[in-house]
Amino acid sequence: MLAVLARTTQPLTGRRVHQLAEAGSESGVRKVLNRLADTGLVTTTLAGQSMLYALNRKHLAADAVLDLVSLRGKLIRNLAEVVQQWEELPVHASLFGSVARGEGDLDSDIDLLVVHAEGESPTVMADQIALLGEQVHQWTGNFLQTYAISTDELANHLRAGEPMVNEWLRDCITVYGPDFRRIHTEIAKEVMGR
Repeated sequence: MLAVLARTTQPLTGRRVHQLAEAGSESGVRKVLNRLADTGLVTTTLAGQSMLYALNRKHLAADAVLDLVSLRGKLIRNLAEVVQQWEELPVHASLFGSVARGEGDLDSDIDLLVVHAEGESPTVMADQIALLGEQVHQWTGNFLQTYAISTDELANHLRAGEPMVNEWLRDCITVYGPDFRRIHTEIAKEVMGR
């Protein structure tokens, strides 16, 4: 609920916060919002029959809330910085899955797609990914789940109609290289041309 309020400066009804949070019951959301209002972290305004809620950005804890909401962006920047320093650069790397969709929680793996050129050293790539996995765990407490494939393997996935490709297309947030959708289109043209 705080994440929802942190993403806007406009006051929201409890119903709208519930819809955007996609968690709990509407009455439960209102109870939590009212408890947060008791602490001063959330402000309330009566508008007709509705109570409007907003994050009190002057509250001492507001900066901490805003920092927590921006963690996904910070994770993406950290991933990009590390991947750009790899000895063997991939063709593409992107975040996908629940964290990319903003649905991750304490138990979620952080899913990373790494597409590398054919002929890259599997040992070097595996070592780079393993080190990144350790760093991600230190940053977040979550484990990195990497799906590393070559461009030829990606072409085979497209030929086979692998459902995972649709997940990558839907979720991908580019960390390194060109957008996955562009790579997909280029490889799909090659596959269809054969």
